[in-house]
Amino acid sequence: MVDAARARKLADRIQQIVAEMLERRIKDPRLGFVTVTDTRVTADLREATVFYTVFGSEAERADSAAALESAKGILRSEVGRQTGVRFAPTLTFKHDPLPDSARHLDDLINAARARDAEVARQAKEAAYAGDADPYRKPDEGEAEDEPA
Repeated sequence: MVDAARARKLADRIQQIVAEMLERRIKDPRLGFVTVTDTRVTADLREATVFYTVFGSEAERADSAAALESAKGILRSEVGRQTGVRFAPTLTFKHDPLPDSARHLDDLINAARARDAEVARQAKEAAYAGDADPYRKPDEGEAEDEPA
């Protein structure tokens, strides 16, 4: 087992290498606008999971996933060469659903704000169904009952 700090450093380095390779050296036309968002390495440094997002449609996302799978060997050999670890970790690419989830949450929050604004507008125009102060008060001439 390896120190967690070393695994995190290796994950950060793998993220940088993969992002740089995708930007400069991988020339697959199927590869869309890919952003590497995170990388996680197992404790034994044998497997690395690279999380990515793709800007575009579902078809572009599928094409980019196929391009990443086909470039996996080149990326792994470059990671092994640049990191200097004894065994280059196997790379697994996973689409990161976080931006989609964040966009969905933003839409829900905006819808809730719109409903709150509508309720506030209706509350401003609303009037009481009965008296404004529904509590009973003794008349000025009557004295309150005091215990004897």
